[in-house]
Amino acid sequence: MIINIKRRGKIKVSARRLSNFGKFTGLMFKSRNSDNLLFEFPRDTMMFIHSYFVFFSFLAVWLDAENKVIEEKIVKPFSPSVAPKIKFRKLIEIPINKKNRELINNLLK
Repeated sequence: MIINIKRRGKIKVSARRLSNFGKFTGLMFKSRNSDNLLFEFPRDTMMFIHSYFVFFSFLAVWLDAENKVIEEKIVKPFSPSVAPKIKFRKLIEIPINKKNRELINNLLK
C-alpha cells in the first residue's frame, strides 16, 4: 500500500498494513530488510510502543487522520517505551536500512 504523508509537500511511503495480530508484533523478530509497517487505529490514541526483540533501529512516524506527520523518532533496539507527545491515528515503522535511506532523509529534514 502507498501512503501519501504530508510533510512540507507529499512524501510517498510504501508500507504493509497490519492485521490486529500484526499490531502486537510489529518489527519484533524481523530482519532489518523487512517491509515498512503501517498501524492504523479506529480513533486517535496515545498508545506507547516498545522495541523489545527488535535488533535494529527504526524510524517511527506518527500521523493524524489526514496523514500529516505529528512526530517522528528514531527508536533504538530494546527501548522500553516510546510515544509521541500528542494523540495519533496511524503509525509507520520504517527499518533503517539502505533501501529506506532516501525516504528517511526526506522525513527527517
